[in-house]
Amino acid sequence: MTNLDAVRTDLAPTGTLRASINLGNAVLAQGTPEEPRGITVEIAQQVAQRLELPLGLVCFGAAKDSLAAVTTGDADLCFLAVDPARAETVAFTAPYVVIEGAFVVPEGSAISSSDEVDHPGVRIGVKQGSAYDLYLTRNLQHAELVRGAEGVEVFAEQDLEVGAGIRVPVTDWAAARGGLRVLEPAFMQIEQAVGTTRERSEATVTWLTALVEELKASGFVAEALARSGRRDGVVAPPLAD
Repeated sequence: MTNLDAVRTDLAPTGTLRASINLGNAVLAQGTPEEPRGITVEIAQQVAQRLELPLGLVCFGAAKDSLAAVTTGDADLCFLAVDPARAETVAFTAPYVVIEGAFVVPEGSAISSSDEVDHPGVRIGVKQGSAYDLYLTRNLQHAELVRGAEGVEVFAEQDLEVGAGIRVPVTDWAAARGGLRVLEPAFMQIEQAVGTTRERSEATVTWLTALVEELKASGFVAEALARSGRRDGVVAPPLAD
């Protein structure tokens, strides 16, 4: 049996569970810094309740800032996409939600599928420090990334060949603007997980992982997504034995 006192002390050394919330990912968090809501807020509340700790939410507008809060010791938990670069400093649970990354192109583009994007002369707008920025940085061989506050806005402002982002917001944005196509298939599956620093004990990370699995199996994650009105993400499959 896990020693909750040990987990409590290890995970929240200040006596308050400080959770870093990324308001820049509307699938996972909505609202304002003063009144955030969404699935990540609800999971943070569950962690705090199970450990009988007060909860402090620290909100940011981008994943890179949310990550920095944890790695510098200003937060105890983060909710980020699993990525090898981040995993160097963050210990992740199994994912609780999976989100698709999608490309958008002008209606008249010769590019007809996501498989045709990685070619010389193709410039792709991405949100700097996002999961898909990291993924595309590792995997592209020919296309060029152009980074900014939002991938689709960089794409539009600089008249790029391709924009990248999370499928549903990209699809809604493209429909609102007109004259654009969202490419198939999704270029990546973005796995969202709970994270803490690698300095935490193995028992702490194991406890967090077990809690995430419980919340998935009980329907809590699906219900939290429904409560927030998001259709972007799906509940991640259970952790393999």
